[in-house]
Amino acid sequence: MRRAAALLAAGALLLMAAGAPDPKTETSHVVKPGETLGGIASRAEVPRILIIEANGLKAPYAVKAGQKLVIPRRRTHVVKDGETGFSIAMDYGVPWSAIAAANGIKSGEAVKEGQKLAIPTLAKGTAPSAPATAKPVATKPAAAPSVDVDDADPPAKFAWPVSGKVRRGFVARSGKAAFHDGIDILADKGTAVRASAAGTVIFAGPGPKEYGKTVILHHGKRWTTVYSYLDKITVKLGDKVKAGERIGLNGQDGLATEPQLHFEIRHNRGALNPARYLPKAD
Repeated sequence: MRRAAALLAAGALLLMAAGAPDPKTETSHVVKPGETLGGIASRAEVPRILIIEANGLKAPYAVKAGQKLVIPRRRTHVVKDGETGFSIAMDYGVPWSAIAAANGIKSGEAVKEGQKLAIPTLAKGTAPSAPATAKPVATKPAAAPSVDVDDADPPAKFAWPVSGKVRRGFVARSGKAAFHDGIDILADKGTAVRASAAGTVIFAGPGPKEYGKTVILHHGKRWTTVYSYLDKITVKLGDKVKAGERIGLNGQDGLATEPQLHFEIRHNRGALNPARYLPKAD
């Protein structure tokens, strides 16, 4: 056993001397003949489940020579008071189903203050395996306060998701009781709701009771948009959508008292005033 360990260590040193990446720090790995997923995970010192989730691998999780794998370096999140799985997923732009799987917990299980969560990295183009109707563990959309101004530039221009009169505008939290994290746009039931900008679907299903059926798109650089009160969702978790592509049909779900769309623009989980980013209405 000692001799075998010594030979493995010597082999690793030779690979490093030859310019091969260090298995303990590499962020991608090209599978070599004879390698197994377990062996790669062991050498990379990354839990096997994180590599599975990052690459969307299916059972029995066999890998092939020449296959390129994302090696997700561990990001850790400590749950704060008031945070939920819904808000944490929105924060990192990673579906809650993937975070739950990486931590060996059920997707419907509530998180607790002080709990440490590993945040997996998803390979580009990888669609999470959880169904689009997976329930979020949330009673609120996020714990971060809404703000009026954000200095960061969005990765794309935002367009109106539906045409209609704004029934209720944005009100920053700022200690106010009557805050409103987005805008409510009046539109007939069944009207197509379209992606405000190109992005990836990180949530599609029943949201918190206030929101009803909800779709959340991640646009990169921790920018997200939220579409709620939907009558029907026409995309699924992991879908890549283009700007203007239909993601659902307008409805009267959640706390809506008439057909309307609740729309939010968020950065780093903070809700921003959509009026600052949408083109002026005609």
